[in-house]
Amino acid sequence: MEKSLKTETRREFIRKSALAGLAFSMPAYSYSRILGANEKVLTATAGINSRGNAHIAAAAKYPSKMEIIALCDVDNRTFAKAFQSHESLESKSVTLYSDIRKLLENKDIDAVTIATPDHWHAPMAIMAMNAGKHVYLEKPFSHNPQEGEWLVQVQAKTGKVLQIGNQQRSAPTSVALKKEIDKGTIGRPYYAKAWYSNNRGSIGTGKKINVPEWLNWELWQGPAPRKDYKDNYVHYHWHWFWHWGTGEINNNGLHELDIARWMLGVDYPDKVISQGGRFAFQDDWEFYDTQLASFYYGKDKMITWEGRSCRTFPLIHNRGRGTAIYGTEGSAIVDRDGFEIYNKDGKLIASAREEEKSASTDLVGIGGLDGYHMKNFLDAITKSQTINSPANEAHKSTLMCHLGNMAQRFDGTLEIDSSNGKPKNKQAMSLWGRDYEKGWKPVV
Repeated sequence: MEKSLKTETRREFIRKSALAGLAFSMPAYSYSRILGANEKVLTATAGINSRGNAHIAAAAKYPSKMEIIALCDVDNRTFAKAFQSHESLESKSVTLYSDIRKLLENKDIDAVTIATPDHWHAPMAIMAMNAGKHVYLEKPFSHNPQEGEWLVQVQAKTGKVLQIGNQQRSAPTSVALKKEIDKGTIGRPYYAKAWYSNNRGSIGTGKKINVPEWLNWELWQGPAPRKDYKDNYVHYHWHWFWHWGTGEINNNGLHELDIARWMLGVDYPDKVISQGGRFAFQDDWEFYDTQLASFYYGKDKMITWEGRSCRTFPLIHNRGRGTAIYGTEGSAIVDRDGFEIYNKDGKLIASAREEEKSASTDLVGIGGLDGYHMKNFLDAITKSQTINSPANEAHKSTLMCHLGNMAQRFDGTLEIDSSNGKPKNKQAMSLWGRDYEKGWKPVV
C-alpha cells in the first residue's frame, strides 16, 4: 500500500546538494542535523489506532517544521480513520505501511513517532535509531528492564534524538513547580504520593477465534513469542497480559511516578514494597486492578503509588490522578493541568494552571502537553536543544514500575541495588528480560 510523495523527496534534495559540492563533505549525522535546521523534519507515525492520533495532532501544530509523510499500522482500517480525523494529513503525500521494517528503509524519513503496544516499544525504537531515524517513543520506555538498558545504549551509540512520551516533563507549570521545589519553597522534599483511578470493566475470558481480516496478527506480535489469537487481546486489553503489557502502574502510574521521582530528585530505590491484586473481577486480567507500591530511597525519601483501575471514587485531593509532594516547610499538588503550593498550615501560597487542558483518563489523551513535548523533540533535532525526557531518566522511572510489578509478583518486598536498580531477589531477576520470537531479538 504505497502512494507517491507530492513534495520534493529527501533523495532529490541530497542529489542537488551533491551536485553543488555540499552534501557529502561531512558525517551523515552532522549533515542530518543541518538539514533538519533548514527544512521540515519528515516524520512517520507507527501505531495510529490510539495514542498515535495525539502524535499526529501535535505535529500539526508545527506545519512549517514537521510533516508526516508515512503512517504504519497492522490494522488496515486505521488509515482511513486517520485521514478523516486529521486535516493535516494529505492522502496523496503520505505513504502507508503495515511492516515497520519496510518503513525504515525509506531514506526520506528523518524521524519516527511510536505509539504501538508496549512489547513493540523498545524493539521498534532500537530498529529506528539503528536505521538513522530520530525517535519520539511513547511510554513506557520498555516492556522489561533489559530493553530499557538496551535503549540507553543504542541512543548513546547512534547519537539520535530519543524523546520519551512522559509529556508532563514539558508542561510549563510542572517545570515551574520543579524550580520552586529546588529553591526550597516547601523546604526539603522527602515524600511524594502518586495516584491514578479509573472505572474499567471486566475483560472477560478470551475465546480463540480466527484472526480478523483487518489485522496482521503476525506483525502485531512482532518480537513477542507467538500465541493464538483470542477475542479479548486487541486493541486495548493487551495491557493486562504479561506477554505484551506492563500493567496499570506502567500504563498510567508511570506518568505520576516520573513526576514524583523528578520532584524529589532521586534515582534508583533501595527497597520496593507492593501490595494488591486483581480484586474487582475474576477474568483474564493478569496484572493488578488495585495496587499500593512504595519505593524507598535511603533513610530520608519515599514515594508511593496508589492505583485503582476499577474504582474512581473517592478522589484523592479532588483529582482522579496526580502527585503530591511533601516537604519540611510545606507541600505541593501537581497534575497535567497545573499545581498548587501550600505552607505548613495548609494555606495556599502559589498556584498556576496550564493554558490548555489535557485529557487524563481516555484512551488517546490529546492535550496541550503533547504540543510542548513534540516541540521540544523538534528543537532537539534542529537546534540541539536538551531533550526534556531523555533515555536515562525515562529508564529510571519505567524501572520503578517494573520493580513495583516484580515486588507484587514475588512476595511483596524487594531489596534493590541502588547503583543500578537491579533487585537482589533471583526470582525477580527472572523478569529482567524476556524471550523473543526467532529473528526478532533487538540488535544492540
